[in-house]
Amino acid sequence: MKKEKIMMYDEELIAPMRQELADLGIVETKTPEAVDQYLAPGKGTALVVVNSVCGCAAANARPGVAVALAHSAKKPDTAITVFAGNDREATAKARSYFVGYPPSSPTITLMKDGEVVFMLERHQIAGRDANELGSQIAAAINEYC
Repeated sequence: MKKEKIMMYDEELIAPMRQELADLGIVETKTPEAVDQYLAPGKGTALVVVNSVCGCAAANARPGVAVALAHSAKKPDTAITVFAGNDREATAKARSYFVGYPPSSPTITLMKDGEVVFMLERHQIAGRDANELGSQIAAAINEYC
């Protein structure tokens, strides 16, 4: 008997939220294997966005990532996203790389060779201006990439 995948949110509802990051060239990873493909040690730099339906993801996190990618002089080797609530196994796998950080949605993380070098957690994202977040993310990208 095939195990049914339980999703917290209707895929039609979250499709635009997924697309917003895909339009920036961020690769959607929906399985633990796909996450490992991009985040394993030795893979260089990776921007990881744990996407969410919350207002701070819509108003701050996703727009902040867009600002960062448009304004950073350097680029990470790769950029991936997982969707908390729907890509549960992939999200758990991504979070397993965030050693020392509790689960948080959304999060914006920069990794280098499998190690976290920069992270913004929900409490650092909520209520902040997207341009301010974008500048902070861009500075991290320029420093570590």
